[in-house]
Amino acid sequence: MSIRYWARPIEEAALKELRVRDDAGREPVPYTDDEGGAPLRCCLRPSAAGERIVLVSYAPLRRWAAATGAEPGAYDEQGPVFVHAEDCGGPAGGEQSYPFTRPGLQRTARRYSARGHILGGRVLDLGDDPEAVLGQALDEAFDDPQVALVHVRAAEFGCFQFEVRRP
Repeated sequence: MSIRYWARPIEEAALKELRVRDDAGREPVPYTDDEGGAPLRCCLRPSAAGERIVLVSYAPLRRWAAATGAEPGAYDEQGPVFVHAEDCGGPAGGEQSYPFTRPGLQRTARRYSARGHILGGRVLDLGDDPEAVLGQALDEAFDDPQVALVHVRAAEFGCFQFEVRRP
């Protein structure tokens, strides 16, 4: 299965700001991740034991809207995400895959218009082939010409996993 869509990490300019003050206005508190496994949205991979990370409040739709002139209104939301405490250079090159997916997990795919309004969503059971399930859901989303971007979130707590924009 080849990946047709690029999972976007948090942009470097936003990361610099978030490491000083997050989208809830709080100063981040870095710490050493002793266990590893935290989903890092800066480089789209799990943390390794011993890495310095920080949990920040992030408003992905708000930041996208500010750059595009969209008006998400009540659809604007923020939530916690893990990032490296210092610049990590972003995702490693090489073979692309959808991050933070394993067989059996559930995700939601929320569709947003160019105005920043939710156009719908879908709960996804990733089954045995997570990349195929996500690929099909993104195909369906972008078949609608009104869909500008999709946020993939964890179904259990709604945590932001990654964003995909119209190809």
